[in-house]
Amino acid sequence: MRGKRRYSKYCFLSCFSCFLGCCLVIVTCITGCSTKQEEAKQVFFYNEMTGITSLDPAFAKNQSLIWAAHQLYNTLIEVDSNLNMVPSLAKSWEVSDDRLSYIFHLRSDVFFHDNEVFPGGKGRKMTAADVAYSLQRITDKGTASSGAWIFNNRIATNGFSAIDDTTFRLQLIRPFHPILGILSMQYCSIVPHEVVERYGKDFRRHPCGTGPFRFKFWVEGQALVLEKNSHYWEKDSAGKPLPYLDAIKVSFFDNKATEFLQFRQGKLSFVNDIDPSFKDEVLTKSGDLRKQWEGKIRLHKHVYLNTEYFGILADEANPLLKDSPLRLKAVRQAINYAINRRQLMMYLRNSIGVPAEAGMVPAGLPSQNERFVKGYQYNPAKARQLLQQAGFDKRPMPVIKLLTVAIYADMASFAARQLEEVGIKVQVEVVQKSLLLELTSQSNAAFFRGSWMADYPDAENYMAMFYSKNPAPPNYTRYQNPAFDVLYEKALMTTDDSVRYALYRQMDQLVIDDAPIVPLFYDMVIHLVNNNVMNMHANALNLLELKTVSIKK
Repeated sequence: MRGKRRYSKYCFLSCFSCFLGCCLVIVTCITGCSTKQEEAKQVFFYNEMTGITSLDPAFAKNQSLIWAAHQLYNTLIEVDSNLNMVPSLAKSWEVSDDRLSYIFHLRSDVFFHDNEVFPGGKGRKMTAADVAYSLQRITDKGTASSGAWIFNNRIATNGFSAIDDTTFRLQLIRPFHPILGILSMQYCSIVPHEVVERYGKDFRRHPCGTGPFRFKFWVEGQALVLEKNSHYWEKDSAGKPLPYLDAIKVSFFDNKATEFLQFRQGKLSFVNDIDPSFKDEVLTKSGDLRKQWEGKIRLHKHVYLNTEYFGILADEANPLLKDSPLRLKAVRQAINYAINRRQLMMYLRNSIGVPAEAGMVPAGLPSQNERFVKGYQYNPAKARQLLQQAGFDKRPMPVIKLLTVAIYADMASFAARQLEEVGIKVQVEVVQKSLLLELTSQSNAAFFRGSWMADYPDAENYMAMFYSKNPAPPNYTRYQNPAFDVLYEKALMTTDDSVRYALYRQMDQLVIDDAPIVPLFYDMVIHLVNNNVMNMHANALNLLELKTVSIKK
């Protein structure tokens, strides 16, 4: 593969300084520094500020990796814009009466991308054996996939099996309703064993899937280019082959201001979210486009299955909590009452999102927790009363350290000022994201900023954060409540959706009452999109769907 593509890579590098300043040069470089006829190519440009570390779906643990993997690979089933499970590589499936066995009937017209590893360099047909291999690979300790947890204590021995070329069977240990949602995750993308085995750990740089786009080249930290898969199996409603785009080019500017400048100059097709430093330039306090931007760009907003929160360590045996006021439920509840979430949303987020005045589960899921779970509204008097009950009217409260990352420092400082008004002294400490993840995973952070984006559209994914038998992640607070555990285990065994949803709401209410978290807001997808981008839509999982996007010339 390297030998065949060496010329185009060197050509790209020689043009790199040019395409940073000119979209036209980018387009011509993508196709090998060709002639002016390449100006007609449809190329989608976006920036990935956090970078991309791997194109192997086994490591698609965050949004930047998920977005790239979604273009290169397919899963058995996928989630549509209404969060319904719909066919993808599997055209249909059946579930046994005991809900332990799932039979998937696969498409017979799907081929892997062309790759020199295959005979003649032509991509071969995907089969059920590829599905079994791909899912088993996630659980293999040798892979060291960050997604191994998705099948923990759920899959039976030899639970992934190919019955024939187009029939795949999944066998569970016990019923688990969200398993279809799990199979839609990018971790469960289907890969060819020959290519994975040829490259080993370097498969991260030599991806091969069945998706709408195929790998062209990648200069780490500078640019990633994917090109149209001309043999892709999906078609639109009129029978026209997908995708419409000829290529996707990802840049890696690590500064939001630079990213926004590139967007303003028309060098990026869209930007995801808006940096606080220029949000007031673009948005009103009510979250709408300011008049000077109307007609120039489009604003897309959509409910997002992501909850932003402060986490509180709940393991009383942890030395961090020995003398900490956070061990007291009254103090944790006081913290919840002391923060004016509506004010926070208006001043710091320009109303992008919803104040989290219910439970941990955001709106958009069928259990409708946000309608039934009673959370905390701003009530400083109640907060002071709870602090008195905890005995802090007669003795001073020790300073509490709140750990956060730089991008959320303003939010942490806002909360700290409001907490101080009721008598809770908070010291905000900004740390690197990697350090915060390490500290929370090892239960070395007593009070910390966190967020939970749904891996699949089911409230169980949020409730798993508080099941005592789960490690961190997902149980970063180390919350333990036997009553919660009973409800959680009952929900997993329940076949009646309405009963299961009621159990989710009971669990959510228990967590909120015990207050190991301080929900701040339920997030919202916000995209600024250039006017030449057609048919791009936001969704509740903020999954970048580009196979149906086109560029108006």
